[in-house]
Amino acid sequence: MNVLITGANGQLGLEIAGLAPNFSGYSFFFADKNLLNIVSFEEVEGFISKNKVDVIVNCAAYTNVDKAEDESEMANLVNHLAVKNLALAAKKHSLKLIHISTDYVFDGESSIPYSEGDSTNPQNVYGSTKLKGEEALLKINPKNSIIIRTSWVYSEYGHNFVKTMLRLSKEKESISVVFDQIGSPTYAKDLAQAILQIIPKIESEGIQIYHYANKGQCSWFDFASAIMKIAQQSCKVLPINSSEFKTKAKRPKFSLMNTEKIQHTFNLEIPYWEDALRECVSKLEVKY
Repeated sequence: MNVLITGANGQLGLEIAGLAPNFSGYSFFFADKNLLNIVSFEEVEGFISKNKVDVIVNCAAYTNVDKAEDESEMANLVNHLAVKNLALAAKKHSLKLIHISTDYVFDGESSIPYSEGDSTNPQNVYGSTKLKGEEALLKINPKNSIIIRTSWVYSEYGHNFVKTMLRLSKEKESISVVFDQIGSPTYAKDLAQAILQIIPKIESEGIQIYHYANKGQCSWFDFASAIMKIAQQSCKVLPINSSEFKTKAKRPKFSLMNTEKIQHTFNLEIPYWEDALRECVSKLEVKY
Protein backbone atom coordinates (compact mmCIF):
# COMPACT_ATOMS: atom_id res chain seq x y z
CA MET A 1 0.00 0.00 0.00
CA ASN A 2 1.51 3.32 -1.09
CA VAL A 3 0.99 6.01 1.54
CA LEU A 4 1.61 9.72 0.91
CA ILE A 5 2.36 11.81 4.00
CA THR A 6 1.96 15.54 3.34
CA GLY A 7 3.46 18.04 5.77
CA ALA A 8 6.23 15.50 6.33
CA ASN A 9 8.48 17.91 8.25
CA GLY A 10 5.84 18.80 10.84
CA GLN A 11 5.55 17.13 14.24
CA LEU A 12 3.05 14.46 13.15
CA GLY A 13 4.80 13.77 9.83
CA LEU A 14 8.13 13.23 11.58
CA GLU A 15 6.55 10.93 14.20
CA ILE A 16 4.97 8.86 11.39
CA ALA A 17 8.41 8.64 9.75
CA GLY A 18 9.85 7.39 13.05
CA LEU A 19 7.23 4.63 13.26
CA ALA A 20 7.30 3.74 9.54
CA PRO A 21 9.84 0.86 9.89
CA ASN A 22 7.32 -0.94 12.16
CA PHE A 23 4.75 -1.02 9.35
CA SER A 24 6.26 -3.18 6.63
CA GLY A 25 3.02 -3.40 4.63
CA TYR A 26 3.25 0.26 3.67
CA SER A 27 5.49 2.04 1.21
CA PHE A 28 5.80 5.68 2.28
CA PHE A 29 6.25 8.92 0.38
CA PHE A 30 7.15 11.74 2.75
CA ALA A 31 6.43 15.07 1.06
CA ASP A 32 7.06 18.55 2.41
CA LYS A 33 6.03 21.71 0.55
CA ASN A 34 9.30 21.69 -1.43
CA LEU A 35 8.61 18.24 -2.84
CA LEU A 36 4.86 18.66 -3.35
CA ASN A 37 2.84 21.88 -3.44
CA ILE A 38 -0.61 20.69 -2.34
CA VAL A 39 -2.05 24.13 -3.13
CA SER A 40 -1.68 23.09 -6.82
CA PHE A 41 -4.22 20.46 -7.91
CA GLU A 42 -2.08 19.63 -10.97
CA GLU A 43 0.92 18.85 -8.77
CA VAL A 44 -1.18 16.68 -6.46
CA GLU A 45 -2.66 14.80 -9.45
CA GLY A 46 0.74 14.29 -11.03
CA PHE A 47 2.32 12.99 -7.84
CA ILE A 48 -0.53 10.57 -7.13
CA SER A 49 -0.52 9.14 -10.66
CA LYS A 50 3.27 8.87 -10.90
CA ASN A 51 3.67 7.14 -7.53
CA LYS A 52 0.44 5.06 -7.60
CA VAL A 53 -0.65 6.46 -4.22
CA ASP A 54 -3.37 4.49 -2.36
CA VAL A 55 -3.63 6.55 0.83
CA ILE A 56 -3.07 10.23 1.67
CA VAL A 57 -2.43 11.32 5.26
CA ASN A 58 -2.67 15.09 5.28
CA CYS A 59 -0.49 16.41 8.11
CA ALA A 60 0.13 19.71 6.31
CA ALA A 61 -1.32 22.78 8.03
CA TYR A 62 -0.73 26.42 8.79
CA THR A 63 -0.65 26.14 12.59
CA ASN A 64 0.72 29.45 13.91
CA VAL A 65 -2.50 30.53 15.63
CA ASP A 66 -1.53 34.14 16.36
CA LYS A 67 0.30 34.76 13.07
CA ALA A 68 -2.74 33.47 11.16
CA GLU A 69 -4.64 36.58 12.30
CA ASP A 70 -2.30 38.63 10.04
CA GLU A 71 -1.73 35.98 7.37
CA SER A 72 -5.29 34.81 6.78
CA GLU A 73 -4.77 34.28 3.03
CA MET A 74 -1.81 31.97 3.58
CA ALA A 75 -3.69 30.09 6.33
CA ASN A 76 -6.68 29.71 4.00
CA LEU A 77 -4.51 28.36 1.16
CA VAL A 78 -3.00 25.60 3.30
CA ASN A 79 -5.86 24.82 5.70
CA HIS A 80 -8.74 25.09 3.22
CA LEU A 81 -7.88 25.18 -0.49
CA ALA A 82 -5.13 22.53 -0.31
CA VAL A 83 -7.53 20.23 1.55
CA LYS A 84 -10.08 20.72 -1.23
CA ASN A 85 -7.43 19.64 -3.77
CA LEU A 86 -6.61 16.50 -1.80
CA ALA A 87 -10.31 15.67 -1.45
CA LEU A 88 -10.90 16.06 -5.20
CA ALA A 89 -7.88 13.85 -5.94
CA ALA A 90 -9.00 11.24 -3.39
CA LYS A 91 -12.46 11.09 -4.98
CA LYS A 92 -11.16 10.97 -8.57
CA HIS A 93 -8.61 8.22 -7.88
CA SER A 94 -10.61 6.32 -5.17
CA LEU A 95 -7.95 6.89 -2.51
CA LYS A 96 -8.25 6.80 1.25
CA LEU A 97 -7.73 10.24 2.79
CA ILE A 98 -6.99 10.96 6.44
CA HIS A 99 -7.12 14.68 7.16
CA ILE A 100 -5.96 16.16 10.47
CA SER A 101 -8.07 18.97 11.93
CA THR A 102 -8.30 20.75 15.27
CA ASP A 103 -10.25 21.36 18.48
CA TYR A 104 -10.15 25.06 17.57
CA VAL A 105 -13.19 24.58 15.30
CA PHE A 106 -15.17 24.83 18.57
CA ASP A 107 -15.88 28.02 20.53
CA GLY A 108 -15.02 26.59 23.96
CA GLU A 109 -18.37 27.45 25.54
CA SER A 110 -19.29 23.83 26.31
CA SER A 111 -19.13 22.34 29.81
CA ILE A 112 -18.86 18.73 28.60
CA PRO A 113 -16.39 17.16 26.14
CA TYR A 114 -17.15 17.92 22.50
CA SER A 115 -18.52 15.08 20.35
CA GLU A 116 -17.98 14.86 16.61
CA GLY A 117 -21.47 16.08 15.75
CA ASP A 118 -21.45 19.14 18.02
CA SER A 119 -21.88 22.60 16.50
CA THR A 120 -18.70 24.31 15.35
CA ASN A 121 -18.01 28.00 15.95
CA PRO A 122 -14.32 28.88 15.59
CA GLN A 123 -13.06 31.97 17.41
CA ASN A 124 -9.96 32.73 15.37
CA VAL A 125 -8.63 32.68 11.79
CA TYR A 126 -6.75 29.41 12.30
CA GLY A 127 -9.90 27.64 13.50
CA SER A 128 -12.01 29.22 10.74
CA THR A 129 -9.66 28.11 7.96
CA LYS A 130 -9.41 24.60 9.41
CA LEU A 131 -13.22 24.41 9.52
CA LYS A 132 -13.41 25.54 5.87
CA GLY A 133 -11.06 22.66 5.04
CA GLU A 134 -13.38 20.24 6.84
CA GLU A 135 -16.41 21.65 5.04
CA ALA A 136 -14.75 21.36 1.62
CA LEU A 137 -13.88 17.74 2.37
CA LEU A 138 -17.42 16.96 3.59
CA LYS A 139 -18.92 18.53 0.45
CA ILE A 140 -16.70 16.53 -1.93
CA ASN A 141 -17.24 13.48 0.29
CA PRO A 142 -14.72 10.92 -1.05
CA LYS A 143 -15.31 7.32 0.06
CA ASN A 144 -13.18 5.76 2.80
CA SER A 145 -11.97 9.11 4.07
CA ILE A 146 -11.88 10.57 7.57
CA ILE A 147 -11.23 13.76 9.49
CA ILE A 148 -9.37 13.44 12.79
CA ARG A 149 -9.62 16.46 15.08
CA THR A 150 -6.82 16.66 17.60
CA SER A 151 -5.60 19.14 20.22
CA TRP A 152 -2.52 20.61 21.94
CA VAL A 153 -0.06 18.60 19.86
CA TYR A 154 3.52 18.18 21.08
CA SER A 155 6.46 15.89 20.29
CA GLU A 156 10.24 15.77 20.37
CA TYR A 157 10.22 17.66 17.05
CA GLY A 158 9.56 21.24 15.97
CA HIS A 159 8.13 24.04 18.11
CA ASN A 160 5.67 23.06 20.81
CA PHE A 161 4.58 23.82 24.37
CA VAL A 162 6.60 21.03 26.01
CA LYS A 163 9.88 22.10 24.40
CA THR A 164 9.18 25.76 25.17
CA MET A 165 8.53 24.99 28.85
CA LEU A 166 11.69 22.91 29.14
CA ARG A 167 13.74 25.70 27.56
CA LEU A 168 12.20 28.36 29.82
CA SER A 169 12.75 26.18 32.90
CA LYS A 170 16.51 26.50 32.35
CA GLU A 171 16.31 30.28 31.80
CA LYS A 172 13.82 31.46 34.44
CA GLU A 173 13.02 30.92 38.10
CA SER A 174 9.29 31.16 37.46
CA ILE A 175 6.86 31.30 34.56
CA SER A 176 3.17 32.28 34.38
CA VAL A 177 0.77 29.98 32.54
CA VAL A 178 -3.00 30.27 32.02
CA PHE A 179 -5.14 28.06 34.24
CA ASP A 180 -8.59 28.74 32.73
CA GLN A 181 -8.19 27.03 29.33
CA ILE A 182 -9.05 23.32 29.56
CA GLY A 183 -8.33 20.55 27.06
CA SER A 184 -6.09 17.55 26.58
CA PRO A 185 -2.53 17.42 25.22
CA THR A 186 -1.81 15.03 22.36
CA TYR A 187 1.55 13.32 21.98
CA ALA A 188 2.07 13.28 18.20
CA LYS A 189 3.68 9.83 18.42
CA ASP A 190 0.46 8.35 19.88
CA LEU A 191 -1.63 9.96 17.14
CA ALA A 192 0.83 8.75 14.48
CA GLN A 193 0.60 5.19 15.84
CA ALA A 194 -3.21 5.36 15.80
CA ILE A 195 -3.28 6.62 12.19
CA LEU A 196 -0.99 3.85 10.94
CA GLN A 197 -3.04 1.22 12.80
CA ILE A 198 -6.42 2.31 11.45
CA ILE A 199 -5.54 2.80 7.75
CA PRO A 200 -6.53 -0.77 6.72
CA LYS A 201 -9.74 -0.59 8.78
CA ILE A 202 -11.17 2.60 7.26
CA GLU A 203 -14.34 1.77 5.34
CA SER A 204 -17.14 4.29 4.90
CA GLU A 205 -19.43 5.53 2.14
CA GLY A 206 -18.90 9.14 3.15
CA ILE A 207 -16.60 11.20 5.35
CA GLN A 208 -16.46 10.27 9.02
CA ILE A 209 -15.20 12.64 11.71
CA TYR A 210 -13.28 11.39 14.76
CA HIS A 211 -11.68 13.03 17.78
CA TYR A 212 -8.25 11.98 19.06
CA ALA A 213 -6.36 13.34 22.06
CA ASN A 214 -4.64 11.65 24.95
CA LYS A 215 -6.99 10.58 27.75
CA GLY A 216 -7.76 12.84 30.68
CA GLN A 217 -7.95 16.61 30.89
CA CYS A 218 -5.88 19.50 32.19
CA SER A 219 -5.32 23.22 31.93
CA TRP A 220 -2.20 24.71 30.35
CA PHE A 221 -1.07 25.45 33.92
CA ASP A 222 -1.51 21.78 34.90
CA PHE A 223 0.32 20.74 31.74
CA ALA A 224 3.26 23.07 32.47
CA SER A 225 3.39 21.95 36.12
CA ALA A 226 3.52 18.29 35.04
CA ILE A 227 6.35 19.04 32.59
CA MET A 228 8.42 20.64 35.38
CA LYS A 229 7.70 17.79 37.78
CA ILE A 230 8.57 15.04 35.28
CA ALA A 231 11.72 16.86 34.12
CA GLN A 232 12.62 17.58 37.79
CA GLN A 233 13.03 21.29 37.15
CA SER A 234 12.88 23.77 40.02
CA CYS A 235 11.24 26.52 37.90
CA LYS A 236 7.95 27.57 39.55
CA VAL A 237 4.78 27.62 37.46
CA LEU A 238 2.39 30.40 38.45
CA PRO A 239 -1.30 30.31 37.45
CA ILE A 240 -2.74 33.34 35.64
CA ASN A 241 -6.09 34.15 34.08
CA SER A 242 -6.17 34.20 30.26
CA SER A 243 -7.40 37.80 30.45
CA GLU A 244 -3.98 38.66 31.92
CA PHE A 245 -2.15 36.93 29.09
CA LYS A 246 -2.88 38.85 25.91
CA THR A 247 -2.66 36.99 22.60
CA LYS A 248 -3.59 38.15 19.11
CA ALA A 249 -5.96 35.22 18.55
CA LYS A 250 -8.76 34.24 20.91
CA ARG A 251 -8.50 30.68 22.26
CA PRO A 252 -11.38 28.45 23.37
CA LYS A 253 -11.70 28.22 27.17
CA PHE A 254 -12.78 24.58 27.01
CA SER A 255 -11.88 22.33 24.09
CA LEU A 256 -11.85 18.87 25.63
CA MET A 257 -12.97 16.30 23.06
CA ASN A 258 -14.82 13.02 23.51
CA THR A 259 -12.68 10.27 21.93
CA GLU A 260 -15.04 7.30 22.41
CA LYS A 261 -15.99 7.06 18.72
CA ILE A 262 -12.46 6.46 17.41
CA GLN A 263 -11.72 4.06 20.29
CA HIS A 264 -14.81 1.93 19.65
CA THR A 265 -14.73 2.04 15.83
CA PHE A 266 -11.09 0.98 15.53
CA ASN A 267 -10.56 -0.79 18.87
CA LEU A 268 -7.90 1.73 19.90
CA GLU A 269 -6.26 2.13 23.28
CA ILE A 270 -5.43 5.78 23.96
CA PRO A 271 -2.74 6.49 26.59
CA TYR A 272 -3.33 8.99 29.42
CA TRP A 273 -1.80 12.40 28.82
CA GLU A 274 0.60 12.20 31.79
CA ASP A 275 1.95 8.79 30.69
CA ALA A 276 2.45 10.11 27.14
CA LEU A 277 4.15 13.24 28.47
CA ARG A 278 6.53 11.14 30.58
CA GLU A 279 7.62 9.22 27.49
CA CYS A 280 8.20 12.38 25.44
CA VAL A 281 10.10 14.21 28.21
CA SER A 282 12.38 11.21 28.73
CA LYS A 283 13.21 11.27 24.99
CA LEU A 284 13.85 15.01 25.06
CA GLU A 285 16.15 14.66 28.06
CA VAL A 286 18.23 12.09 26.19
CA LYS A 287 18.22 14.29 23.08
CA TYR A 288 19.41 17.42 24.84
